[in-house]
Amino acid sequence: MKYGSFIGWGIVIYAVMFLVWNGLVMHGIMGTSARILLLITLAMVATIAGRSLRFSSVTDIIPYSLCWMIIVALLDAVYAVPSSGWQLYADWNVWVGYILVFAFPLIAPYTRSGNDHRV
Repeated sequence: MKYGSFIGWGIVIYAVMFLVWNGLVMHGIMGTSARILLLITLAMVATIAGRSLRFSSVTDIIPYSLCWMIIVALLDAVYAVPSSGWQLYADWNVWVGYILVFAFPLIAPYTRSGNDHRV
C-alpha cells in the first residue's frame, strides 16, 4: 500500500480541477468548450495519478481510485458547498465527475508501452 498516494493524489486532482475551473470562470470561458477542457484536464491528471502507482493490474488501482473519488467529494463539501449550497450534490454533472475521477485512473495500465498489464 502506498498510503501517501491515497490522500495526496486525491488532493492534487481536486486542486488542479479547481484551478482550471476558476481560470475558465475568470476568463469568461463557459459552455461546451469549458466542459471539454475540464474533461481533458481530468483525464490527464487522473491517468497520471494512476500511472504513478506503477501497478500493472486494474484491480490494484481500484482502492486508490475509490479513495480519490471520496476525497474529491469531501473537498467539494469543504470548498464548494459554502458558496453553492448542498444542492451541488443534486446536479448529475457533479456525480458524473466523481465517476470519472474513479474511472480515469483505471486506464493507466493501458497507457504504458508493451503488454505489461493484467485485467
